[in-house]
Amino acid sequence: MDSRDAIEKLESLLRVIGLKKNEIKIYKLLVEKKKGMRIREIQKELGISERSVRAHVLSLYRKGLLKRELIQKGWLGYIYTPVPPGEILKKIKLSIIQKIEELEKEFRE
Repeated sequence: MDSRDAIEKLESLLRVIGLKKNEIKIYKLLVEKKKGMRIREIQKELGISERSVRAHVLSLYRKGLLKRELIQKGWLGYIYTPVPPGEILKKIKLSIIQKIEELEKEFRE
């Protein structure tokens, strides 16, 4: 399986766990670019409003799918990079296992 197939399969899993369409687009863009990007760069690349990109990036950051680094180069801002897909899969797997174990405990009682 090539990386494009893997990204497509990851995309469907991200939909299942409740990510919005534009959140997935942003995450995929950052994975495919393999470099950190600023809000404006993401906005220009995807053609989504800057306000919308800010909201989605913040959501992805809070969910643990993006990392950010404070940059100061005549301007002050963040550069966002994706958490590697393998790490995200591990988190999803652990979360699912934990929820199943909690349910199993409930049904045993």
